[in-house]
Amino acid sequence: MNINFILASASPRRRQLLAQAGVIPDAIDAPDIDETPLKGELPHALAGRLAQEKAHAVARRSSGAYVLGADTVVAVGRRLLGKAETPDDVRAMLGLLSGRRHRVLTGVCLIAPDGRSHRRTVETTVRVKRLTEADSAAYVTSREGEGKDGGYAIQGLFEHHVLAIHGSYSNIVGLPLYETMCLLSGAGYQNNVSGAMHIIPTASGEDSASPQEMQACTDAQQKRTDVQGNAPERYGRRSQPR
Repeated sequence: MNINFILASASPRRRQLLAQAGVIPDAIDAPDIDETPLKGELPHALAGRLAQEKAHAVARRSSGAYVLGADTVVAVGRRLLGKAETPDDVRAMLGLLSGRRHRVLTGVCLIAPDGRSHRRTVETTVRVKRLTEADSAAYVTSREGEGKDGGYAIQGLFEHHVLAIHGSYSNIVGLPLYETMCLLSGAGYQNNVSGAMHIIPTASGEDSASPQEMQACTDAQQKRTDVQGNAPERYGRRSQPR
């Protein structure tokens, strides 16, 4: 099998977003790397560094292919939010998001067949309404936020709690499509859609998406409005990409 383009992520949402742009990876290879933030590392730097490490980890074992790595982080105030593992985690994170602005940052790194690296880090600011106890209880009960960075999924039930978005909507889902397509085009990638995809087994444990989430990704459109953001401190456990 001729492998021309490898996605260094097991996230179904990233695959779905690429498919929206007509790009089908020839292979999926999600590297198992340490995603612990460095001491004092800011969200922008963390997202970019992890995306680069993932892309390089796969490129080292897959010469001659385009390799795309990505990593998404969520930051509110001075806290870096990880993955919500339990209903209590979701409830706590909703309390931090309620009535505030937060930032979603995705680092994207493309390694070309000649070894050159192309990087972008994209930031989107999201403003959430003040959530009532009933709002939070209903969302926790839905269990949609479990396993998600920041404790929510923008492409699901949580979206009707969002007052405004400034920046790329697809970035919140997990991959900024405009910037990603610019990287691919600028690096000379030519899409040859064969419809076949090779999944390389991984122990990284990246999240999976439900059929409803996959459909929501398909239906989602770029949304842009107004707001702004802030800096980090650690909260919760650092997760795999969104």
